[in-house]
Amino acid sequence: MAQTNALIEARSIEKFYPAPDGNRIQVIAPLDLEVRAGQILALLGPSGSGKSTLLRMLAGLSKPSSGKVRWNGKEDNPSNLAIVFQSFALFPWLTVQQNVEAPLEARGVPPEERADRSWRALDTVGLSGFEGAFPKELSGGMRQRVGFARALVVEPEVLFMDEPFSALDVLTAENLRSQVIELWMGRKLSTQAIFIVTHNIEEAVLLADRIVVLGKNPARIRADFEVTLPHWRDRKSYAFVRHVDYIYQILTQPQLEQPIHIGGPLAKEPRAGYQMLPHVRPGGLEGLLEMMPQDGSRTDLYKLAEDLGLEVDDILPIIEAGSLLGFVSVTEGDVQLTETGMRFADTDILGQKDMFRDAALRSVPLIDQIRRAVLAKPNHRIADEFFRDLLDESFTEDELQRQLETAISWGRYAELFDYDAAHKRFFLPEPETEEEADEVRG
Repeated sequence: MAQTNALIEARSIEKFYPAPDGNRIQVIAPLDLEVRAGQILALLGPSGSGKSTLLRMLAGLSKPSSGKVRWNGKEDNPSNLAIVFQSFALFPWLTVQQNVEAPLEARGVPPEERADRSWRALDTVGLSGFEGAFPKELSGGMRQRVGFARALVVEPEVLFMDEPFSALDVLTAENLRSQVIELWMGRKLSTQAIFIVTHNIEEAVLLADRIVVLGKNPARIRADFEVTLPHWRDRKSYAFVRHVDYIYQILTQPQLEQPIHIGGPLAKEPRAGYQMLPHVRPGGLEGLLEMMPQDGSRTDLYKLAEDLGLEVDDILPIIEAGSLLGFVSVTEGDVQLTETGMRFADTDILGQKDMFRDAALRSVPLIDQIRRAVLAKPNHRIADEFFRDLLDESFTEDELQRQLETAISWGRYAELFDYDAAHKRFFLPEPETEEEADEVRG
């Protein structure tokens, strides 16, 4: 897997469509991208960012509006590629073997060779013995295995996969991912590279040797980096979680021109520093928690966004805030309320403020430190410059400002402290009751 030569080279490719007013709608901004031998490349991006459009251009199914795509240095349409689609895309009137043989028949391969190659492909994906079955007699996972076999039977140089596991249940998808890695690492595939489009961040980090993250409106490459973690990968390891968090940061902070560099330090334990607070208003978190299933059942993150009529990018920061405060848990792209989250969603406004206050003090060191510092001052006031100096080692100047603004919003909501923007200082408002005065006095 050490090869790095480019099988596919895209240079300044762009996709746009004419608009009725004579202008054009740009879907993909000019970009360069290579698909290299010996790599699984995962393409991530927000919904509607043009991931599938880019795949189709790289696979020769769609021509770029400008720029060039070369396959092995040539601009001729490729003949040694295959695609596995999100839907099973099988011919229901054909048997499993006939479905797998279909691309070979279209290429004029003799019947005896077709049968031999289809049997070997079905054996590779674990479907020996199901050659005579029809698609309706198979489970969803088995039908997708037929799709893999049909792609592998042509012995493609590059195997494209367009969200191949998204239509499957969690367990079946996990089993198929493991099988793909096993075949790839065991050199049981003739393909030299795999290009997978996915919306599942953990899936990308689990499978890929290299990850490309797209921005949208129009699509452009925001990150392109190697994943050097050895297979098999531990989802709970620090390095794995750090990669996932990095991608979340890119997807949820489109305003950052250049995300934090990813490289060697990701595999190491972090030095002391401050966590990255998601830029979320408490009211937004309240609203989302109240709209989630109140029985604690799991919901696919993308389905939740679709049900709310939102892009997943809009709710990712809110989910991250809920997870930080212990109100939600996220597992393999599914989100659910924790017991604390269910109590939060079911209580009144004052109860929610109390729970938010406790969670913020427990889970957010910056808010806890601001509260302690304000309480420690005799006049209960302290300049924000003190905290700017503390945060300076962990964040850029712009991000430092956003972190303070988020901490102020959360602290005000929880009635832990207030902020005087004119004098740039934190303070405690004057207590309205004797009980509040006792709390301030300690």
